[in-house]
Amino acid sequence: MKKLVSLIVAGMMAMSLAACGGTPAAAPAAPAAEAPKEEAPAAEAPKEEAPAAEDAAAEAEASLVDAAKAEGELVVYGSCEEDYLAAACENFEKLYGIKVQYQRLSTGEVQAKIEEENGNPSADVWFGGTTDPYNVVAAEGLLEPYEAENASHLLSPAYRDKDGNWYGIYKGILGFMVNKDELDRMGIEAPKDWQDLLDPKYQGLIWLSNYNTAGTAKLVVNTMIQKYGHDEGIQYLVDLDKNIEVYTKSGSGPSKNVGTGECVIGIGFLHDGITQIVDNGYGNIELIIPSSGTSYEIGATAIFKGAAHPNAAKLWVEYALSPDCVELAAQNGSYQFLTIDNAAQPEIATEFGLDPENVMDYDFEDAKQNTTKYVEEVMNALGSAADDRFQTE
Repeated sequence: MKKLVSLIVAGMMAMSLAACGGTPAAAPAAPAAEAPKEEAPAAEAPKEEAPAAEDAAAEAEASLVDAAKAEGELVVYGSCEEDYLAAACENFEKLYGIKVQYQRLSTGEVQAKIEEENGNPSADVWFGGTTDPYNVVAAEGLLEPYEAENASHLLSPAYRDKDGNWYGIYKGILGFMVNKDELDRMGIEAPKDWQDLLDPKYQGLIWLSNYNTAGTAKLVVNTMIQKYGHDEGIQYLVDLDKNIEVYTKSGSGPSKNVGTGECVIGIGFLHDGITQIVDNGYGNIELIIPSSGTSYEIGATAIFKGAAHPNAAKLWVEYALSPDCVELAAQNGSYQFLTIDNAAQPEIATEFGLDPENVMDYDFEDAKQNTTKYVEEVMNALGSAADDRFQTE
């Protein structure tokens, strides 16, 4: 019996030891299974970074606004149309409480003024007008580079200067505007392409802007040289001069006289023709996109080197690259295509058959380096023909 009891006790002890031996083997598994729970906060960390980045951007914007308000004033030279310029400036003043003074000048006038002031500008920013004159003064070191946050919304790298000297706010298509009634009365067909404009039947019927004062005319010079070659392009403009009646100071000058019939054929930006048709009721105007191709402007904004209100100027550039500013264009009779992805495009421009992509590959770098020289060459080639038809007032 004692042996039996001993055997039973021994068996029970063995079973007890076996049970105790299983527990240490299973114990390490529990911490291993719980380890992912401890790592969860690390996995969620990226979610916390986005608000931090947004907060930093908001803080930077608020800081710029505060610094701009401390300066208290902004002076704008505008080369877009007067109504759009006024609306943009008044809205900036309303949004930020910063007093804005503005003056409408052609791009050529602004260029001449800024060159004369040579780093001590009488204005802080430039708004609107084609970029050829912007590029000239940028090459002269008279614009202040600025890397704008809102430039991230630009639809193409082509819509900005690579060094941040200027940013595009709109795109305009170059073409012809004709008075259909006057052409019908004279029994003359409308021109379809650039070469058609050289026909003697159009003598005294064509208006263009002044090469010295208007960015539009400078674009025409560059377009003809890029289209036909240097010598042939200048000769084209000499031949065209024989049919020109008036060279207006401003690029929009021809469009404003087509509806009345004073100008029968105007060379300029087609959105200016849309303004005359839609806003001023001239249903006798026809818009013509040259059949062999045409070029375009990028209307820009920039900060002048030595601006007296540099923070207000930076805030203006951010504002100019926002829907708050550029959508005011169509609301005030300027129907250019817009260059940013978060703004509503003016549908009416498309309704008139304009396409921002149906344009030639314009060489902005060549224009940047040579516009001044090309204009001088054209004026020298015209010689005594550069008479009082060239308006400066």
